[in-house]
Amino acid sequence: MDAQLARNDADPEFSNTFLRLKKYLERQVGRAIADFNMIEDGDVVMVCCSGGKDSYSLLSILLALRERAPIDFRIVAMNLDQKQPGFPDHVLPAYFEKLGVEYRIVTEDTYSIVKSKIPEGKTTCSLCSRLRRGIIYRVAREIGATKIALGHHRDDMLETLFLNMFFGGRIKSMPPKLVSDDGKNVVIRPLAYCSENDVERFARAMAYPIIPCNLCGSQENAQRKHIKAMLREWEQQYPGRIDSLATSLQNVVPSHMQDNALFDFKGLHRGTQVAEGDIAFDAPETPPASRIVPIASVMQDPERDSFGCAQ
Repeated sequence: MDAQLARNDADPEFSNTFLRLKKYLERQVGRAIADFNMIEDGDVVMVCCSGGKDSYSLLSILLALRERAPIDFRIVAMNLDQKQPGFPDHVLPAYFEKLGVEYRIVTEDTYSIVKSKIPEGKTTCSLCSRLRRGIIYRVAREIGATKIALGHHRDDMLETLFLNMFFGGRIKSMPPKLVSDDGKNVVIRPLAYCSENDVERFARAMAYPIIPCNLCGSQENAQRKHIKAMLREWEQQYPGRIDSLATSLQNVVPSHMQDNALFDFKGLHRGTQVAEGDIAFDAPETPPASRIVPIASVMQDPERDSFGCAQ
């Protein structure tokens, strides 16, 4: 286990609740890694660290899992300093040094490029993201990284799903694993099964040196903010709904959608066997309340995670 986690585990101010949360998150990350074959023996995993709660948590959890994983892989923390005004460029190097993790700091003035291209008052996120992605892919090749790990969590994926449905007319989310357009980089999202609330609680307890995400002056996408608020309201009013939505991402039934590219509706005739069967006139199936497992009971489960790590 890495030095910081070992120190925190021994600290009496860290309660059993925190330790259960830590083990739960490690187990969820381990499951995601195994389910999508995110990390393999001999991989070099470049963990992109922005200084926010998600990437800090991802780095800590991967370091902890590596200590007891059945495979060997190397971790390199990477931060891109985009020369945003007020960016504390000493924070992450000092943190990485204290942690004892291998790291790479890359300085590229994309801030000036974005400001020169985007009119005042317009959102800069799209261009900034494209520039950042290109730099990340380049650095991954330079250090020989076989995987690029990003800190997007379950809620990010659900927000993206609804953004695409509401404003893009597509059922599309963030994939837990993807290959770049040029085929040279594999991007993974090990926090795919982790809720933002759990990551927030973990980050608060770990007391990371958080760097503000609004230094560029750009505001969070208004549409995404509305979706985030909607999901949080649902979670408060209908406990278990967000878990069910996340599960649905892994249970797509093409024969019961309307996409001819995914299912051959034109070739469907009498006698054609369809996996889901004839439920055309049935009421929508909803799981009984007994199938919704409280998260607290899951966190207390002592079994190994799917990545092969003992708890």
